[in-house]
Amino acid sequence: MQPTASKQPMTLIAGPCVIEDEGLVMEIATELKQQLAGVGVQFFFKASFDKANRSSIDGFRGPGMQEGLKILGRVKEKLGLPVVTDIHLPDQAEEVAKVVDFLQIPAFLCRQTDLIVSVSEAALKWGRKLNVKKGQFLAPWDAKNIVDKVRSVEALHASKNGGKKIDLHITERGSSFGYNALVVDMTSFQTMQKFGVPTIYDATHSIQVPGGGPGGKSTGGKREYLEVLARAAFAAGADGLFMECHPRPELAKSDGPNAFYLEHVGTFVRQILEFRRLAQSFPKLLPEANR
Repeated sequence: MQPTASKQPMTLIAGPCVIEDEGLVMEIATELKQQLAGVGVQFFFKASFDKANRSSIDGFRGPGMQEGLKILGRVKEKLGLPVVTDIHLPDQAEEVAKVVDFLQIPAFLCRQTDLIVSVSEAALKWGRKLNVKKGQFLAPWDAKNIVDKVRSVEALHASKNGGKKIDLHITERGSSFGYNALVVDMTSFQTMQKFGVPTIYDATHSIQVPGGGPGGKSTGGKREYLEVLARAAFAAGADGLFMECHPRPELAKSDGPNAFYLEHVGTFVRQILEFRRLAQSFPKLLPEANR
């Protein structure tokens, strides 16, 4: 009996939570490119132009779509890296898809049908990948509805686009457990893979403490659990890794408490690849459960 895990190269999405300024973005992107040279992963540089779900009205949100897309475009042009960013509104999809290689729908918006349809249409038109983060409020098996919405867009446009498919990924980023805690159900990767999509583990948002910062005005984090949970996710069959990183997490303007230290990303990714290879080397002994 052969292992069932994906044999495709691991997808890696990494970068800062938000675009703080162009200099920092280029610093992080350049360092990541150097650290990951020769590593067998499909690397996408990630940074958000707008963080629309801040805990506080005073939270830093980013430079906005127009300036943010210019900066991401320069990352592509100067460093040759494909890029990922979040889309929050249906009318952003077309403009973002012109620049960004991997379109992403944030977890809190994963049930917004108009947004999923608009982003799926833009992904089809421009040949982009699509990553939807499963919300903290959603059971793994309910992610099938996300997949069905994306596939319905494919079917609607099949006659004019030659039956093209969207390269859809679903990301696990933990589920709400009480008021200020998230837990990761490690069975979710197998559950969501049954829908015919690769699954990505979000190593940084799953260790968040929502509203856990000073005065409840920012998000806290438990960075000390990041490594062990990421290893467990790949032992459980995850196909890809999402992680936010920063050269100075204590000074980051968004999600600093759970950001990974930039200097260690390359080493950590190599470790994760070893866990992935080991997990894939074992045959599966029990039959798949039906759900």
